[in-house]
Amino acid sequence: MKKPLPRRTVLKAGAATLALPALDAMLPVGLRAEVKAQSPARMVLLHRGLGTYHPYLVPEKAGKDYDAPRYLKHLEAHRERFTMFSGVSHLGYPNSHTTSAATFTGVGPEGVARGDDIRNTVSLDQVAAEQVGSATRVRSLTLNSMGGAASLSWNRKGVPVPRDGSRASIYKRLFIDGTATEIERETKRLAHGHSILDDMRGQLKSLRGQLGALDRDRMDLMETSIREAEFLLKQEEAWIAKPKPRVEEPAANFSDKAGTWVDSQNRWYGLIRLALQTDSTRVIVFGIGEHNNQGVPGLEIGHHDASHHGKDPTKIEQFARYEEKDYQNFAGFLDQLTEAREPGGTLLDHTQVFLTSNLGDASAHASNNLPTFLAGGGFKHQGHLRYDEKNNYPLSNLYLRMLQQFGVQTESFGSSTGVLSEIG
Repeated sequence: MKKPLPRRTVLKAGAATLALPALDAMLPVGLRAEVKAQSPARMVLLHRGLGTYHPYLVPEKAGKDYDAPRYLKHLEAHRERFTMFSGVSHLGYPNSHTTSAATFTGVGPEGVARGDDIRNTVSLDQVAAEQVGSATRVRSLTLNSMGGAASLSWNRKGVPVPRDGSRASIYKRLFIDGTATEIERETKRLAHGHSILDDMRGQLKSLRGQLGALDRDRMDLMETSIREAEFLLKQEEAWIAKPKPRVEEPAANFSDKAGTWVDSQNRWYGLIRLALQTDSTRVIVFGIGEHNNQGVPGLEIGHHDASHHGKDPTKIEQFARYEEKDYQNFAGFLDQLTEAREPGGTLLDHTQVFLTSNLGDASAHASNNLPTFLAGGGFKHQGHLRYDEKNNYPLSNLYLRMLQQFGVQTESFGSSTGVLSEIG
């Protein structure tokens, strides 16, 4: 254990120390632990919809001493800060794009048996948000660049959480204060929302006695939605008059009119980092959509077309170029979180950053062997953690470990069969 920086050393340094930020080394050991505890836990869930080309991602060797394949070369600076899992999936899922709806819920396979009738359970992010959401201006953010794809975030009743696909509106919501007139108008809007919900509750109560069992179940769903809406209204009321944090990055940096998808994705990552760093929210889901080849050198066909490569070397190379840029951007996001210092370490030290897909091999729509990363978050990272690629390990066991690390007291999640213990 390092010794505290002596007071005499600080005094000898004289005026030079006046420009220093508060350093961990200046604190007594006990106080250092207390300050570290004040840095909140966060969770970021990232979803890529088209799987990956495994030979360019999965190392042959387990552990930290692996030879990095093509994609992992871009993450070399963070080798000690993440674990890549192979041989994991939600067991029994059909081979379909529609399983994206269950990526972060881990609902049993019966819940995704029909793509047109998903019967879902609560998602990982919403359980985490229940734990910490009342401490921030925004309970959680569900961000979307996936177009018409299914929601990735679901409440306790298996109802999708609304998504926001506008960086500009999110920036305004988090960082731009309203005028006195706008605040007054917003206060009236919230009060009006309460009155509407009160009216709805009264109507539901009078109807309940006249309904059959199936309709009463539907009423339960509606009442749950009303309770959640009331919670969000109260949270907005509590924060409406409080000044929003000032950030150096101007709104123009997060315009919805970005150039290429590469630029757009990096702007999303920058906005996520700002939201976390200002403690505007602690739980974020980001759906990374399919890309196009417009304006990006070397890309000649669409992302989805390339993903259905059928082992054609030309298409595989096109697919790899899309994926390589995805992993470069992901590495850049980890760079941002590592460079952001806060009490007790870096933003990445206190943020669980999880990246996966609902597909392993998109060319076959295969739902097994999902490309899966977990970075930061205070885990004991293992480099490459390998499981059986023929008999996969349940991904929900990892989700359960993530929730426990986040402080949620639970012994099960989704279709978990136990808790993953290899990362501490």
